[in-house]
Amino acid sequence: MLHATGTLCSIDVGERSSVTESIDEELASFVGGRGVATKLAHDRIPFDADPYGPENRFYLSAGPLQQSQMSFTGRMNCTALSPLTDGVASASAGGYLSRNFVDTGHSAIELTGESDDLLAVHVTDDGVEFEEVPELEDATVTEVTAAMNDRHGLEAENLATIGPAGERGVRFACVMTYDSRAFGRGGLGAVMGAKNVKCISFRGDSAPDLEMPADAEEIHSTVHQEAATSDDMMRRQGTSSSVEFVNDNFSFPTRYFSEQSFEDIDQIHGDAIEEKKYTKASCSVCAFACKLPTKDEERGVETEGPELETVYSLGSNCGVGDIVDLMKSNELCDQYGMDTISAGVTVAAYLASTDEFGNAELVHDLLEKIAFREDEGDLLAEGVDRIHDDLGVENFSVKGMEFAAHDGRALHGQGLSYAVANRGGDHMYSTTLGDEYGGEVDPQGTAGKAGLVIENENRNAFRDCGIICQFGVGRAVEGERFELLFDADYDDLLEVGSRVVELERHFRNQRGYDAAEDRLPYDLPDLESSIEEYYELRGWNDDGTVPTDALESEATAD
Repeated sequence: MLHATGTLCSIDVGERSSVTESIDEELASFVGGRGVATKLAHDRIPFDADPYGPENRFYLSAGPLQQSQMSFTGRMNCTALSPLTDGVASASAGGYLSRNFVDTGHSAIELTGESDDLLAVHVTDDGVEFEEVPELEDATVTEVTAAMNDRHGLEAENLATIGPAGERGVRFACVMTYDSRAFGRGGLGAVMGAKNVKCISFRGDSAPDLEMPADAEEIHSTVHQEAATSDDMMRRQGTSSSVEFVNDNFSFPTRYFSEQSFEDIDQIHGDAIEEKKYTKASCSVCAFACKLPTKDEERGVETEGPELETVYSLGSNCGVGDIVDLMKSNELCDQYGMDTISAGVTVAAYLASTDEFGNAELVHDLLEKIAFREDEGDLLAEGVDRIHDDLGVENFSVKGMEFAAHDGRALHGQGLSYAVANRGGDHMYSTTLGDEYGGEVDPQGTAGKAGLVIENENRNAFRDCGIICQFGVGRAVEGERFELLFDADYDDLLEVGSRVVELERHFRNQRGYDAAEDRLPYDLPDLESSIEEYYELRGWNDDGTVPTDALESEATAD
């Protein structure tokens, strides 16, 4: 099976030291990306660790396809013990970082310890350097990029950066790269902030040796050609191309989940966003070019996006129906380094408690206050799960993570997915929504869907090991191409994904979590029996825990 071949660079930011280690065994078993980082996190982070403590570890990792020139591979993975979900969580981001990362010779880096001073950490193929940057305290993401460019000639594509939200431990703080691409969900930016690291840079000319399978080069070329010639609406409007469709299917939460469609959707859907788009943009080597540089000269707003999830979280769910207001919210989150989904849902909860839906000026004010933990922003920075009682609103989250769009009350299989996902209310963990929107299965009911949820979870976990963009999976890379790209049977690839999911679940179990947290804030038909079926098909215990002998047998097999 094709897998990444680089080393692990373990960096102790407290001791200002680093060591390069072989992780050949982990790479052979887990391919790269999310899989390798999850294995390392599971084995190296104490089960009782504080997400904000020095014992937590922060990982960035690439997969084997980041050494290819195939479209849909300009991505990287980030993993740590999440301050939001209290379990091992991973997030991926596009942009141009991944190839600079693998050029250092590493397949993964690990941050350990905690620095007394705010640091920039510079990783090259010659080693690691530590730069004290106290003057960058509270700097926005683009301000950090400008400083690193002036001092070291580093560009946005060389950097993984946090904004003020990460420094202040906002539980849904992002790690940003290329200024506008986010390792979005789970608050991993707060882990980097707790280690007092403002940015990490990567550059070199020492990509590891990697022999691609014999048929892979032809697939790379074919996928690239298909991406370049596709007439898919996403090439013009990104994920916002689906906003109207999702809204029409009553799956677009509105005014803090009190409604499921938004009456002003025509003001903020894909066409409205495309009108503000002024050029094309892409990720590294990708010909699909689905990104959305937008600007409004009259109001002086320029950003990248908003994508569908931001249109929902900071648009319909906040009752905001002005596209430029949305663009401004998007830009504030990017600059301060916050997940637009969790930030938007949390702001929407506040608006529900104060009856201020539609007040865009208040939304912008709250986003700034959250990033700096000022006034009511200090409470909101904790996220909905921890503050819903204070606000007197319902808890629309699972395992601490605020819901994405694609309402589980309309898409019941997606609702089941939210309930059992180790990452909680995140749509990318299983993407069962695609089967239900596409008509492959009836959106109503959860009965009989546990197997589908598992297959999607396993496939997506492997996708994040590879690493392939979700928009390439299904459009250009499916079963047979997966097999040829990775030189393995598809079932074996799914088994890698299954072991990643199992390690995530086992870590949560060791922190005291079980079936009691696999729940939703609303009722769905047959949900309890479908969750039980999910456990049975996974081979887990009735209480949602992973049997110890299951991990032992996997270790023996590896």
